Amino acid sequence: MRVDIDAVAVRLGGRDVVRDVSASIPSGHVVGVVGANGSGKSTLLRTIYRAITPAAGRVLVDGTDVRSLSSRRAACTVSVMLQDAPTDFDLSVEETVMLGRGPHHASFGRDSPEDLRIVAEAMIRTDVAGLADRMVATLSGGQRQRVMLARALAQQTPVMVLDEPSNHLDISHQHELMSTVRNLGCTVIAALHDLNLAAQYCDAVLVLSGGELIVSGPPAEVLTPALIRRVFGVDARLLGDDAGPVFAFRRLTPDATRPDAPKES
Repeated sequence: MRVDIDAVAVRLGGRDVVRDVSASIPSGHVVGVVGANGSGKSTLLRTIYRAITPAAGRVLVDGTDVRSLSSRRAACTVSVMLQDAPTDFDLSVEETVMLGRGPHHASFGRDSPEDLRIVAEAMIRTDVAGLADRMVATLSGGQRQRVMLARALAQQTPVMVLDEPSNHLDISHQHELMSTVRNLGCTVIAALHDLNLAAQYCDAVLVLSGGELIVSGPPAEVLTPALIRRVFGVDARLLGDDAGPVFAFRRLTPDATRPDAPKES
């Protein structure tokens, strides 16, 4: 499904957190939302999965405003994986992943053999099948992240929103997760801190600074050392790689300053 972010603005606590952001994401594309801390990445994502109502603008999924969807229809359309999995519930891994099937059930519907198959497959794809009987509260942060991805996979939505999906994961599981996401075939919008993951696995990136979208496009065109220096305040050395640009980073020298990121077209 195509996702259109149409002039979205969000104001929280009397402060403009997101300002007039517009972007069109084609069906089946993986798009990374990148920017420094406080740039508005997570807030923008929250408007897509309806956790926040924008002060202005709208988010359209195949031309339909997500705010106009019923709760159940919205949950069948957009799934979400948050950056920190909750641990304040007493459920096993399998029970947690099964929650992803909830939107597809009628009221008080029982889990079907098809539900069980989908959940088992999601746990295998995220390398948590061996933890099926473990309580989620007993897992490490990285294990919980993989369980939350499995739950989102089990939801089988055409649009998936990931807020810092690589949080708590080791390098191997970061790449496994992004490779899995890359091959889903659905539309994926992910807030990412790791620019190398964004460069390797995303069709396009949206770069936010101060709540504004300053540039968007393919990673190889957008993520230049000059832009990284302006937006993130670090020096970046571009290393060639067939899978996409790869960067090595180092902090700026003590006398260097980071100017505000300018608008780019």
